[in-house]
Amino acid sequence: MSDLSSSHEEVGRRKFLSGIIGVVAGLVTTVVGLPAIGFLISPGVKRQTQEMWLPLGPLAGLTPGAPTGFPFSRKIKDGWVESTQTGVAYAVTHDGQNVKVFSNVCTHLNCRVVWNDEKRGFFCPCHDALFGVNGEVVAGPPPRPLDQFETRIENGQIQIKLEA
Repeated sequence: MSDLSSSHEEVGRRKFLSGIIGVVAGLVTTVVGLPAIGFLISPGVKRQTQEMWLPLGPLAGLTPGAPTGFPFSRKIKDGWVESTQTGVAYAVTHDGQNVKVFSNVCTHLNCRVVWNDEKRGFFCPCHDALFGVNGEVVAGPPPRPLDQFETRIENGQIQIKLEA
């Protein structure tokens, strides 16, 4: 009978040690595995959220009352995908000091607007929309004025704030 009880103890010890080894292996896998998985998939779920100030050009180059177009482009990284955002920002000053910078995207259907000297406004050819020199809707179907960039002047350079 002592042989029988000792074999029960060994089987119990084996099961106990196997259980402990399984728990320790599970903990090690969790501690090492979760950060590794997070590292591998994080670029796919993370958007670029940093803001950036993009220089457009010199304030001295603006003529009061006449919008000046500044083409711009920047690279955007969204997860594993890299793309380039391009556009034109129209800068307007009336006093040579204060500047407003407008997007060239129509607020109706995202067509591109261009400054038209004859009409004295930003013209959208998609539906004959017209925006005034200060971005306000003058004619056509746009529901709101042109979008305006947050702007600053640093060392005589006009800069706009772009967010991802």
